[in-house]
Amino acid sequence: MEIQAEMAGIVQAVLVSEGQAVEAGQDVVVLESMKMQIPVASPAGGTVRAVRVKPGDFVNQGDVLLELDT
Repeated sequence: MEIQAEMAGIVQAVLVSEGQAVEAGQDVVVLESMKMQIPVASPAGGTVRAVRVKPGDFVNQGDVLLELDT
């Protein structure tokens, strides 16, 4: 499962690492858009397979932030 950016912005923080277990609803990335910090939550529980972004990266809506094995 891919977790995608819901809006364009700059990655402020990546809150998980590859191999880490996450729960549904857990914040995994924080984006900044229009001077607001927007947490991105995992839609399902699972294990982080790959983190595709790092702090400082600019992302567009629909870009993959991380991949999750559910």
